[in-house]
Amino acid sequence: MNYPNLEKLIEIISILRSENGCVWDREQTHKSLRPNMVEEAYEAVDAINEDNAEHLKEELGDVLLQVVLHAQISKEEGTFDIEDVADTLNKKLIHRHPHVFGNNKDVKTAQDVVRNWELLKKEEKPERKSVLDGISKSQSALMSAQKISKRAVKVGFEWDRVETLLDCIKSEYKEFEQAVQEDNKDAMEDEMGDIFFATVNLARWYKIDAEQALIRANDKFTKRFHKMEELAVKPLEEYTFEEFDALWKQAKIDSSAKASE
Repeated sequence: MNYPNLEKLIEIISILRSENGCVWDREQTHKSLRPNMVEEAYEAVDAINEDNAEHLKEELGDVLLQVVLHAQISKEEGTFDIEDVADTLNKKLIHRHPHVFGNNKDVKTAQDVVRNWELLKKEEKPERKSVLDGISKSQSALMSAQKISKRAVKVGFEWDRVETLLDCIKSEYKEFEQAVQEDNKDAMEDEMGDIFFATVNLARWYKIDAEQALIRANDKFTKRFHKMEELAVKPLEEYTFEEFDALWKQAKIDSSAKASE
């Protein structure tokens, strides 16, 4: 196989990082590029959610740019280069797919693949003693909560039935209300966190991705708020609570009608 455009990209990044390249690119480090890596990954997810192939192609390019930039920086530091990155990934994929590249024919379903993947990953990383080790501390707290919850369930730490989980959520709300009554800000933050975590468990119980569910809620609110701004006959700052409520309800009706068209 021949990938001239990929080779050209690696060459371009090398030039940009050189003495005759771009002053901004030369100044970048692994740490300075951290926000870009996260931002570009989320923008790629946005493109996937939009089901927009052209947008996705562009955003995947931006993600790839971050990968090649980090590899180029490491090459200059003498630690590894893009070939080493690909080599490490190739070896990992081959090792974790013995049913494809090896003789393990016991893996037949997608569930078998996931189970086998976790076992092989555990073999590769013996330094991880706890089932909760290895969860990224840089991702969103919501995503971390989902992973923590799923890992705990894998060893049997699970509610016996969903009604018990719902009771737990109600109990957390009561404890939050108690903290509010006591005007205890630390306790309020603790209890709010417990509410979030219990709600993430409810989403997991029903196989709902909590991160995507919240993304949809954010998008829904944003669209309805924009509609409310369109319907407003005076500055929003001048609206009373009752007027806001009526305007929001009308925006909700109009948004729902447009979505059903």
